[in-house]
Amino acid sequence: MGSTVSSIPLFPLPTVLFPGGVLPLRIFEPRYTDMISRCLRETTNFGVVLVRVGVPIKHEADARVPRTFEIGTEAQIIDFNQADSNTLGIVVKGQRKFRIHQQTEQKDRLLIGQVEYLPEESAGKLLPEHAHLVDVLTDLATHPLVQKLNLDLAYDEARSVSHRLAELLPIEPEIKQALLQLRTPRERLMELARIVRKFQE
Repeated sequence: MGSTVSSIPLFPLPTVLFPGGVLPLRIFEPRYTDMISRCLRETTNFGVVLVRVGVPIKHEADARVPRTFEIGTEAQIIDFNQADSNTLGIVVKGQRKFRIHQQTEQKDRLLIGQVEYLPEESAGKLLPEHAHLVDVLTDLATHPLVQKLNLDLAYDEARSVSHRLAELLPIEPEIKQALLQLRTPRERLMELARIVRKFQE
């Protein structure tokens, strides 16, 4: 039996959203304010995907369509406010990861993705060797900007620690994307340990 494919609107961004992560956004382009209004009205979600930088364009007609990575995260709107007549402020929370099978562009230039939702990672237990990563996350969580996000932090859960540390560390979006694409918290924690060691050298 094949995997179920769903159709969702996509929001290409220069940032990565992780499951359980919180991301404030300012929306001003009409195609995206319309998308957000529809999601609010119909209680539906959209997908956040990282824009690929430096990808060669084969055809001039494709120049206006953003190139994105195939793995993204479903975003649920948890708060919103009308900043002014042209700007909408929203806060989204990451839900399921998905893989894009196909993208199409609507007349209003909104991207629609045919996506397959990926299996949820197991919570997993932290090992003694991960203690220093928990310490790093604890320090990052004290930052005022991080505290404003009201993140759900489960310091005893491998999945939570790996996702929150990956999103909060000051690393390039492409590295965050590589961490998102890893299939297990154990793999992500191993890679994060290597990244943190580089910071501390």
